Amino acid sequence: MQSTLVECAWSASRKKESYLKRKYESLVGRRGKKKALVAVGHKIIIAAYHVIKNLEVYQEPVLHDNNRRKQKKEMKYHLRKLKDLGIEINETEGRFFTEAKKVLEYEIDTIRTRRVSV
Repeated sequence: MQSTLVECAWSASRKKESYLKRKYESLVGRRGKKKALVAVGHKIIIAAYHVIKNLEVYQEPVLHDNNRRKQKKEMKYHLRKLKDLGIEINETEGRFFTEAKKVLEYEIDTIRTRRVSV
């Protein structure tokens, strides 16, 4: 039964924007792949138990996109990639996104004009 649950956990961990995928991703960094899969399988069997016990349809928990650490990490990654491309974006006075957007649009326009003029 455990091997079946682990197979189900594998497929659940690959489904886009699901609670079980988030659970897997949060555990895999701390526990490792195998233990994270067993934990997700445990979540599946707990959910199945409650569905059978209460005779109700499974409702996936609501996902809140408030993972600040992940957002900051992704932002640093993309800023580093832009810097590698030669686009410098400075974070100033709390207006990061509006200023960065203006600078990025200007940089993209200058890159396009360089390609056209060459």
